[in-house]
Amino acid sequence: ERCLHGACGALENDIKDGLCRAWSLLQRESAHYFGYVYFRQVKDSSMKRGYFQKSLVLVSRLPYVNLFQSLLQLIAPEYFDKLEPCLEAVCNEIDQWPPPVPGQTLNLPVMGVVIQVLLADGLYSANLLPAPLVLPSIHELDLFRCFQPVLIHIQMLWELMLLGEPIVVMAPSPTVSSEMVLALTSCLAPLRYCCDYRPYFTIHDSEFKEYTTRTQAPPNIVVGVTNPFFIKTLQHWPHILRVGKDLFLTSAFFLVFVLFFFNLGIYTSYKTFLHKDKTLIKRLLKGIQRKRPSEVQSALLRRHLLELTQSFIIPLEHYIASLMPLQRAITPWKNPPQIRPFRQEDFMKTLEHAGPQLTCVLKGDWLGLYRRFFKSPNFDGWYRQRHKEMTQKLEALHLEAICEADKSEVEIVDLVLKLREKLVSFPPFFLNLPLSVMAGRDQGSHLLLRKLSSCSWTWRTGKRDSHESLVFV
Repeated sequence: ERCLHGACGALENDIKDGLCRAWSLLQRESAHYFGYVYFRQVKDSSMKRGYFQKSLVLVSRLPYVNLFQSLLQLIAPEYFDKLEPCLEAVCNEIDQWPPPVPGQTLNLPVMGVVIQVLLADGLYSANLLPAPLVLPSIHELDLFRCFQPVLIHIQMLWELMLLGEPIVVMAPSPTVSSEMVLALTSCLAPLRYCCDYRPYFTIHDSEFKEYTTRTQAPPNIVVGVTNPFFIKTLQHWPHILRVGKDLFLTSAFFLVFVLFFFNLGIYTSYKTFLHKDKTLIKRLLKGIQRKRPSEVQSALLRRHLLELTQSFIIPLEHYIASLMPLQRAITPWKNPPQIRPFRQEDFMKTLEHAGPQLTCVLKGDWLGLYRRFFKSPNFDGWYRQRHKEMTQKLEALHLEAICEADKSEVEIVDLVLKLREKLVSFPPFFLNLPLSVMAGRDQGSHLLLRKLSSCSWTWRTGKRDSHESLVFV
């Protein structure tokens, strides 16, 4: 039995792990901000351009698209009428909101309305009460509406995103551009998309020259654009996705997009590794004929993409779990054993009997897809995260072994010094040890815990004077 699994696949642990994995995709971004925009344009002859134009932007590290866009729909109209006083009151209300916690229902009051957000079992929904607006999710877009113009290419788009290929989305408006880019990045769930993406990219962005140059290959990124200028400057990109909406409007502004974006679809020379799922496409097309609700169509499409990603990633999860040392190899008197290296060829050999064909009906060159995936940033990001989690698991088990071991007085002094070093590097793991271990089941453990509780440890928070005492009850 591998120590990674602990209770060897207990249902409760599986559910907890699944919830944590799903929730990890919705945690705050440490390196990026998300901007949610409400734009107002009203005719005003007193203005130089003949229009009053202003935007209200909500900036957050949380990727809760639906929640924050709905929040802006409430805030922005009042803000444009009452300006700063209204915004200050709203900010004070938002400042009192509790942090999002998986498995809990949160009531978020703002401007006399309560936004009820339910985050449970990996399924996220939000109901706006007492107003009649209902949000099926705090973060998921209407996937079917986004992909409907290119539905027959959904398999190709999934592969391109899996491999981290450069993609440019050309759209008639920032809204359509942003929704398509976010839909693309979400189609890999529960696998995290580890490349960069820009839902709305303009000629004023600092990376404009880098992305438009022809002297080097385009970076691994998905960009959404609306300016027709990009049709020529980005035509060397390997994958161009043209989408449209509201093309039948009669304004001259949209007439430009009718001319430039008339040939909608995906332009690429990429050959897919897997065959199309014709059954899915027929089912969705039949749903259009029968006027099936878009929410149901999106659920079918999202489930297909989820199962496809899971079929691809499960063999990788099984193999990397086999690289964990045996739990009996962990002793309190030695450093934790090392995780064995990931060998691509060894993994490929496991696919014959434990490959994605066991859970997926799609046929094709799965081996070739895995080989390309190994070269992508998504594999690097997945492997680094899994290796980090496994290392932390080993450290936690090692600390548990130290606390449970029988110790003499001399050994206790030595172990206290070792634990001091480990607590500096891995404080959360010690705090997550079983209560029976924390309480200490023998005299040595009691003495060890008494010594630890009287110590003050320096935590790695980037501040030299940041200390925190450990308290045991």
